[in-house]
Amino acid sequence: MTGFLQRISAEWARLAPREQVLLAITGAMLLVALFSLGIVNPLLDKLSSTDDRIETARGQLQKMVRLEREHSEIQARLSGVESRIENQRGQQNIRTLLENLAQQSEVRIASMEERQAGKNDQYVENKVEVSLKSVSLSQTIKYLHNIEASDQQLSVKGLRIRGKKIGGDA
Repeated sequence: MTGFLQRISAEWARLAPREQVLLAITGAMLLVALFSLGIVNPLLDKLSSTDDRIETARGQLQKMVRLEREHSEIQARLSGVESRIENQRGQQNIRTLLENLAQQSEVRIASMEERQAGKNDQYVENKVEVSLKSVSLSQTIKYLHNIEASDQQLSVKGLRIRGKKIGGDA
């Protein structure tokens, strides 16, 4: 290694002062470029990737806060429904209730049949199929509204409406 340095020193001494200045400036520029590419740019890249990760984390945090708020709202609604179901135990029979609501809506029930309900460990679910005949659309809507507005937790799972046959095909 000393031999290499001695050769460089000898070559340096043979150069004209102008060439030495030019070579020194070129070497300094090369060192600055190496420093910039080797140290400064990787640090800047690391800093910008850190900023990107911070922004991503903030976005995820906002999403989590929104999801937590939605979860709380859904939990509150579920608690309300569960408490209404719990309060209704032992209340009026569903068939009697549906008949009373039909009378309030001026609707005549053609038939009412209990069906197999889904299994649930938390509450008892009853399923009733109600058939209405010779009722107008407004009467049907009033009946559905009364079911929905009932104090008991009721829901309509399905609805089929058939129009009157028009003509002499009877």
